[in-house]
Amino acid sequence: MNVRPPIETSNPTAVLSVSFNNDSSCFAAGLESGICIFHTKSCLLKASRDFNAGIGLVEMMGMANYLALVGGGKSPKFAMNKAIIWDDMKGKVALEITALSSVRGVQLGRERVVVVLQNSVRIYSFAKPPTLLHVYETADNYRGLCCLSDKKVAFPGRTIGQIQLVDLATGNVSIIPAHSSALKAIQLSPDGELLASASETGTLIRVYSTGNCARVAELRRGIDPATIFSLAFSPSGGMLACTSDKSTLHIFDVPNPRRLSVHRSQQLGGDAEAGKWGILGRIPLMPRVFSDVYSFTSAPFEAGDESMIGGIPFSEGTVLGTTRPPKGVIGWVAEDSLVIVGAGQDARWEKFVLVDGEDGKRHCVREGWKRYLGNT
Repeated sequence: MNVRPPIETSNPTAVLSVSFNNDSSCFAAGLESGICIFHTKSCLLKASRDFNAGIGLVEMMGMANYLALVGGGKSPKFAMNKAIIWDDMKGKVALEITALSSVRGVQLGRERVVVVLQNSVRIYSFAKPPTLLHVYETADNYRGLCCLSDKKVAFPGRTIGQIQLVDLATGNVSIIPAHSSALKAIQLSPDGELLASASETGTLIRVYSTGNCARVAELRRGIDPATIFSLAFSPSGGMLACTSDKSTLHIFDVPNPRRLSVHRSQQLGGDAEAGKWGILGRIPLMPRVFSDVYSFTSAPFEAGDESMIGGIPFSEGTVLGTTRPPKGVIGWVAEDSLVIVGAGQDARWEKFVLVDGEDGKRHCVREGWKRYLGNT
C-alpha cells in the first residue's frame, strides 16, 4: 500500500486582490484565472470573466461596465507595466496605458484615469487615446496608495509622511504634513470633504478637511504599533472604520467641519469622548494617551496569516507591492452596516452591524460571514 504523502496538494482558488467600487455596493476580486464581481450586501456573484491568466489588480468605476486591470499572479494576463481599461460589456480592451515601471495602482473617474507608479502619479484623460494631463512625483509608494473623488485626488507627497491633495479641475496641489513616518493608508470621504490617513506606526489616524487642509480630528487606534489594513468613511462621513493586523475593526465618530454644531460636538461619541480612561483624561499633565479620542466600538474580524499563495510566497510576481494577500478591506453598505473582505486562499466576506446596547452605547456585531469563492 502506498502511504507516501502526495508531492503536491491541490490548492483552492486564490484571490490576488480585492477592492470596492466607489459606493461599496460591489467588490471585485482579481484571481489567478480572471476576475469576479460580487454584490457587497449579499455576497452574491454579480459577474465573472475567465481570462485563463492572472489579474493582480482590479478597480471598478461605480456600476459602469469599465474596469481597470493590471496583470499579476504566476501567469499574468497583461504586462505589469500596463494599466488596461476593460469594457466588460463588449468583452475587450477599451484603453491601454503603458508605463516605464510596474503599475502599483489605478483609480477610475468619469473623466480621469489615475495611474500610480512607485515614485510618481500620472493623471490621464478618460478618452481614446488617453492624454497625459499631469505628472506628480512621490516618495516610494509600492503600496499604490491613492484615492479619488469627483473633484480631488490624494496620494503620497515627495517627502515621507506628506500627502499631496490635487484639485482635478486646476491641477493645483496642496501639501498636508500628515505624519513623520511613511504613509500606510489614506482615504477620502464619499463627499470628498474629509481625508483620513495613517502611517506605518499605526497608532494614530488623522483626519483633515480637504477645503483648507486643516486637521479636524486625531483618533487613537491603540498604543501598540500595528499595520493598518484599511480606512473607510461611512456614507455620511460621520464615522470612520479602521482595520489592522491586530484583527480588530475599530469605528470612530468623526466631526464634519461643515456640519459640526454645538450639539454634535457635545454628543460626539458620548461613547468615545467620555474617553476610554474616563476622568483620567481630564487630569492636567497626564500623558496624552489618556485624553486621546478612541473608537466608540470595536469587533474582531478574521485576518488570517497567509504569506503564501498557490504554493509560492507573495512577491512582485503575485500581487504588486505586497508581501501577503490584502486583508481587512472595508466597505460601508449603509450608515449602520459595513463589510470586510480579504484576499488569499481563505478569502472571506464578513458583515458587521451597529446596534444600540442596553448600556446606551453603540456596539459593532458580526452578523454573518462566508468564503465568497465557495471554498469551505
